[in-house]
Amino acid sequence: MPDYILVAVAWPYASGPRHLGHVAGFGVPADIFARYQRLKGHRVLMVSGTDEHGTPVTLVADKEGVSPKEVADRYNRIIGDDLYRLGLSYDLFTRTTTRNHYRVVQDLFKTLYEKGYILKQTTLGAFASTTGRALPDRYIEGTCPICGYAEARGDQCDNCGSQLDPVDLINPRSKIDGSPPVFRETEHFFLDLPAFAEQLAVWIGAQEHWRPNVRTFSLNLLKDLKPRAITRDLDWGVPIPLPEFADRDDKKIYVWFDAVIGYLSASVEWANNCGTPDAWREWWQNPNSRHYYFMGKDNIVFHTIIWPGMLLGYGSGGEIGGGSVAAESERVPLQLPFNIVSSEFLTMEGRKFSSSRGIVIYVNDFLERYDPDPLRYFLTIAGPENQDTDFTWAEFVRRNNDELVATWGNLVNRALTNVYRHFKAVPQPSALTQTDLRLIEHIEHGFGTVGDLLDNARFKAALTEVMRLAMQVNSYLSDQEPWKVIKTDRERAGTMLYVALRCIDNLKTMMTPFLPFTSQKLHEMLGYEGYIAGPLEFREYTESDGSVHRGLTGDYSGWRGHWQPGSLPAGQALREPQPLFKKLDEQVVAEELARMEQRASG
Repeated sequence: MPDYILVAVAWPYASGPRHLGHVAGFGVPADIFARYQRLKGHRVLMVSGTDEHGTPVTLVADKEGVSPKEVADRYNRIIGDDLYRLGLSYDLFTRTTTRNHYRVVQDLFKTLYEKGYILKQTTLGAFASTTGRALPDRYIEGTCPICGYAEARGDQCDNCGSQLDPVDLINPRSKIDGSPPVFRETEHFFLDLPAFAEQLAVWIGAQEHWRPNVRTFSLNLLKDLKPRAITRDLDWGVPIPLPEFADRDDKKIYVWFDAVIGYLSASVEWANNCGTPDAWREWWQNPNSRHYYFMGKDNIVFHTIIWPGMLLGYGSGGEIGGGSVAAESERVPLQLPFNIVSSEFLTMEGRKFSSSRGIVIYVNDFLERYDPDPLRYFLTIAGPENQDTDFTWAEFVRRNNDELVATWGNLVNRALTNVYRHFKAVPQPSALTQTDLRLIEHIEHGFGTVGDLLDNARFKAALTEVMRLAMQVNSYLSDQEPWKVIKTDRERAGTMLYVALRCIDNLKTMMTPFLPFTSQKLHEMLGYEGYIAGPLEFREYTESDGSVHRGLTGDYSGWRGHWQPGSLPAGQALREPQPLFKKLDEQVVAEELARMEQRASG
């Protein structure tokens, strides 16, 4: 029986184009995992979308003199296009301004409120002294009162991990214009996180398969849990679903509360789009399903503390979770996360990514000049999986030329070129030698080795192992020299090349989660029809109120690839080989550094 696996990908803000640091954290790792699990035959649901509420969007709107919706519409399309070009195989990449999302968010709010897990309190709210607008916690920084870190945020200190309120900070200031915020009394709704502290401690303590940094950080946060405000003095956001707020437009549900619910609402939307409204329950109310969340390390608290607390409080649910099941005893609670796959930070040429300072490489800008698979390769083999890492153009060019081109690309090119020149089809092998059989067995064993690493979200180690296997096949060809043997023994040379093609065919499948575009190209050069794993597409969806939005999706049921050794048939006609990768000129480094400096100075 296939497993049901939810791949829940962090929601990028629709306030600007995304840069390489973003997709290194949430995008590429999630897609590698989803593609691999689909190749294994599991039922995968990969969901996300643009996060369109909150201050990041309204700040851009104010600056440009347009509405927040106009900003969200623009960047939803730009970000969606970027993710499509990067090959991220979402079942649904949607947005948080849909009617469906509002309905699901409001259902969770009402259910938690009715169960007593949402409290109304008067608190000191932070407002910009220059505009009078409410300042979100993350747009206020100051000195942490606990550890003295000078750049603590209004919601937490990234140095010691303590939960904070803006009023707690020493010398607080707005990150927007540097001015000190004005604090005044305001009434808000709070999620009663301390009510879940004991349950969360037991649950997190049992998650020994989590990355150590995630588990340790989360357990430390439980020591000082406080209720967290889930509404703000804003006019852009999900309306509060209580009668007394029906005609008010001065308070909305805060973005961090509504964004994490997007994983559920996108699943519900996907099921409706497919014409099977209850299909989402196979993932969310199936005790045997497994949920994997992908994000950067700055979002850990939302996915190990806050969202699980919300899920515990919601339980078997209200309108959405309960659905058509009449008896509450028959309802199944929504499932908690199985794993939190959190990446560290990616820097650029030794500096922190900063769009405002021009220290940035946008995904769309990168893909205008370079192919997607070399980027996916770099972000996996040299990305911030377990520690902060640095993107440099010199290292990108080196990895592309010395590893992709010289190892994997060279293996494919010289094997296929020789076979196509002399046979035009997969050669019929004669008796295989022990050397031949050992190599085939060694490569086929890679499905287990690489698969185990991918199951445990060890993407760098998995790709390193595939490249090691490719080097083994390269060594075999160098030792056997079929291009020389063919002059005296065509049959033996054909057998050698058959062995190489059979190994390349299996490596192609192992490479597919990492390098989907070139793997498909190789799939076709080997004479196969159809898609090994693709393609993606955009579809238009109409909601009940007549509004239309675009979603990134795909029909992955027709994939030809399977995570197991293939059976490349002798005699299968080959297509004329072409290089998989382009060798980059060293001059690229100087050109890109000059482009970066121009942006920074402009």
